[in-house]
Amino acid sequence: MVENRKVSLATQIVLNTIFILVSLVFITPLILVISASFTSEQYIRMHGYTLFPKVLDLKAYSYLFQAPDKILDAYGVTFFNSIVGSFLSVLTMSLVAYPISRADFAYRKIITQIIFITMIVSGGLIPTYLFISQYLKMVDSILVYILPGLVSAWYVIIMRTFFQSLPIALIESAKIDGCNEFRIFFKIVLPLSKPVIATVTLFVMLNRWNEWMTTLLYIRNEKLYTLQFLLQRILREASFIKEALSKLPGGMLTAAELPELSLRYAMTVIAAGPMLVIFPFFQKYFTKGLTIGAVKG
Repeated sequence: MVENRKVSLATQIVLNTIFILVSLVFITPLILVISASFTSEQYIRMHGYTLFPKVLDLKAYSYLFQAPDKILDAYGVTFFNSIVGSFLSVLTMSLVAYPISRADFAYRKIITQIIFITMIVSGGLIPTYLFISQYLKMVDSILVYILPGLVSAWYVIIMRTFFQSLPIALIESAKIDGCNEFRIFFKIVLPLSKPVIATVTLFVMLNRWNEWMTTLLYIRNEKLYTLQFLLQRILREASFIKEALSKLPGGMLTAAELPELSLRYAMTVIAAGPMLVIFPFFQKYFTKGLTIGAVKG
């Protein structure tokens, strides 16, 4: 008995050590990025990267926040797209997935096939652009972030598979008690589906948080820029200015005065920061949602 305990303790120590080392492998690059964002351009080029900045330098952040109102507007648009868009998207997809998960729904097979076909065949970029801009009139509209990408066929299939794993006896007993379909869905099905709802919500939120292509195609108003697009634009402008300065005669402004390298890392911190805070709230549902929601026949 004592020997078994010793073996179990040794196994736990080995496993915990392995997990700590693996965690450090993932955490160390993040620490390096944060450190580089607070380090001067010249120091990085001369001495390389360090886990902690030797000389604190905020030039990259000061350059990014030269126009703080633009950053705040971009954050507002991105938060709106990520939170409101994700809520409406997950709600809509769950309302689509639940009926086709029910064996007593007569048209579930044909609807599932239609949804699956959209995963293979798309309308293409040009027809999509013409439809959204000419017919839906969503150019320079906040709704262009929400409505066109409201439903993903892949997530509908995942949610449908999860709903199929729920005990049908619960639904039948609720019907006997007089519950209608909407009450069954919101009072019974959704509370039991927290793992898949949380997992899909996280993926949808990440996609919407990193959105920049929609801004490039449909948005001209700077107040409606997403954070990712605005940061890319700032970086392109900094690169252009730095290249122009490098061609000036000696004795004038130098290209080294612009923190292009550290600016990249500062942009990464600003863009990824909120998602790093949000992720732990979904973590306990994440693994279960992926395994139970795995696609099957």
